[in-house]
Amino acid sequence: MISNTPIGNTKLVNEVKGIINLSRENAVRKVDSERTMMYWKIGKRIFEEEQDGKDRADYGKYIIKLLAQKLQPEFGSGFSYRNLNWYRQFYRMFPIVSALRTQLNWTQYKLLLSVENEDKRNFYIAESIKNHWSSRQMERQVNSQLFERLLLSNKKEAVMAVAHKEQFPSEGKEIIKDPMVLEFLGLKQESSYYEKEIESAIISHLQEFLLELGNGFSFMARQKRIHIDGDDFFIDLVFYNRILKCFVIIEIKTEKLTHQHLGQLQMYVNYFDRTEKFVEENKTIGILLCADKNDSVVKFSLPENSDTIIASKYQLELPSKKQILTELENELKIFLENHN
Repeated sequence: MISNTPIGNTKLVNEVKGIINLSRENAVRKVDSERTMMYWKIGKRIFEEEQDGKDRADYGKYIIKLLAQKLQPEFGSGFSYRNLNWYRQFYRMFPIVSALRTQLNWTQYKLLLSVENEDKRNFYIAESIKNHWSSRQMERQVNSQLFERLLLSNKKEAVMAVAHKEQFPSEGKEIIKDPMVLEFLGLKQESSYYEKEIESAIISHLQEFLLELGNGFSFMARQKRIHIDGDDFFIDLVFYNRILKCFVIIEIKTEKLTHQHLGQLQMYVNYFDRTEKFVEENKTIGILLCADKNDSVVKFSLPENSDTIIASKYQLELPSKKQILTELENELKIFLENHN
């Protein structure tokens, strides 16, 4: 029984609010699920009718135009010629109803229709469901070429296995992107910035930055002070990754990477490994987030087969497909040179 006190009343109000909000969310999901299935069924029916009249030129366009003329005045713009074409394409891309995921809404499915590669499409579906992406978050990941950026340091099979929870990532490079895309910070690519400005912008857009970092990251500290034999040092950003079970340190450099930067980051990683991490936790990962880098400098500055220090270039604008393809070609070239 809830007492007639301010505390009791507050508890009652909060509980009822929770019931209302949950019911609303469930109702919205149910309506969107029904709407998505309706579009799929319409697309299926259009496709079947089109196949029946395949001997007539442009029959598909004719029946869609006819449907739009009859349906739009009565049911609205959702049944325009353009949208009916979307529904037809929706069925053609997902012809088996069991392949539809109820966790995705129509806006997300519509976005996926522009993703022609099946592996890439399946990747975004799996990641969206696993991470509960909103429509806007999925759009951002597709536009930032997330799938291609992960391929720069991983094999396609490994990327897909992690997305489908068939395996857990075992090292940082399996989930850390290079480049990292920070367009959400609202900073101009061509301008010069101090490290503190980039850091402050990241803190102001922490939710978006966590999305860019990937699965399992939690923010822990900014300008983490460490004291080493009378000297004080400040680590830009500290995170924890519950999947990798380790601390993740990020140092920001708004200039081209140098071996001194790598040495500084290695010292921070060593400090955390020796004073902060528990025995059951894995080794600390250090990420040097830099404006530019020379991969050869990284290679020869670090111990051979080092997997705890990662240099990632950041960019403040969304990458073009051409940029990513060029990066992939360069990575393939380097791989072939190293294995000949």
